[in-house]
Amino acid sequence: MSKRVIWIVLDSAGCGQAPDADLFHDVGADTFGHILKTYPDANFTNMKSIGLDMIEGTSFRAENEHACTGAYGRARERSMGKDTTTGHFEMIGVITEKPMPTYPNGFPQELIDAYLKKIGVEGCYGNKVSSGIPIIEEYKDAHMKTGWPIIYTSADSVFQIAASEEKVGLDTLYAWCRAAREMLTGEHAVGRVIARPFILTENGFERTTNRRDYALTPPEDNVLVHLKDAGKTVAAVGKIADIFNGSGITQEVHTRGNADGMQKTLDYMDTVEEGLIFTNLVDFDMLYGHRRDVKGYKDALEAFDAWLPTLFSRMKDGDILLITADHGNDPTFTGTDHTREYVPVLLYGKPVKAGTNLGTLSSFADMGKTVEDYLKGKMNGETTSIGCSFLNQITV
Repeated sequence: MSKRVIWIVLDSAGCGQAPDADLFHDVGADTFGHILKTYPDANFTNMKSIGLDMIEGTSFRAENEHACTGAYGRARERSMGKDTTTGHFEMIGVITEKPMPTYPNGFPQELIDAYLKKIGVEGCYGNKVSSGIPIIEEYKDAHMKTGWPIIYTSADSVFQIAASEEKVGLDTLYAWCRAAREMLTGEHAVGRVIARPFILTENGFERTTNRRDYALTPPEDNVLVHLKDAGKTVAAVGKIADIFNGSGITQEVHTRGNADGMQKTLDYMDTVEEGLIFTNLVDFDMLYGHRRDVKGYKDALEAFDAWLPTLFSRMKDGDILLITADHGNDPTFTGTDHTREYVPVLLYGKPVKAGTNLGTLSSFADMGKTVEDYLKGKMNGETTSIGCSFLNQITV
């Protein structure tokens, strides 16, 4: 029997404040919980059937236990960060012990000067902490005259560059990002350099789906590399390949939002016979979490939930579906940044023992360890990745 894991990350869909949320100024954050509090009739039927509302310690746990078709639990992040890079890295067995650098006052001027010289541009706009929408609104008119990049950061370890697709072009924007990635090493080794393209519209502007992330390369001792070295397919959907800078990836496809990501996941299920299909659905975070759009977030989760039966119908006997998140981004919380939260862990498929309660996992790495053990046919922690495999708990 061939074995596959379809691993889907609902980007930012956390499920309650982590024990160290105070260190990140996130006490009270609860992405799933506050969405359900605001919209108690939100239809998450299929995720609940797997066990979403049976996860211990959550604010939305059902008062009465019910039968579940899958395994369920939550995971705590060990890494010192609450962004995409640290969350995904930990999933594949790479713990970030030292926080990646952040720039609450903007980037040092000498760094900006060296960067502008490298890309051959006279100046830039911004160089401050901001969300994408307001900073583009602030500088778009000047940018359209000069073509200078709009540079900004956030509470996360990111160097973001916004530019007009018409004025600058995607090739130039991506080249600017690659140049920044080459420079940002050592003490300035930010987690990600992000291209943020936009176009002008009758009503102002809109950001396009041609975003690209340029991440640090994780250490080679990680789950994806181990699977690739074992001859397994590692198919990346969405920004997964960017997050890991291609490490361990054998196939990749970019997406234009959640709907496209879900379709491309199904497409890989038609062609990948054995191995890992690893999907990131970014709209939850990018379109709704950062913009504090509670209804939009709820609607996107409902759309994902309604799609799940289609995925279920395409699963084979040896398939395991793993649904999780990489951090929180509570749309009811203050500010516009990620939130330090537990993440849900839901597993479904014929190999999965229905009704298994995983409780609280001590690290996101436990998921990667379990995926590696399953796909490589190992048990009891025989593979080399860090983390504690729970394969014996969930398999029939």
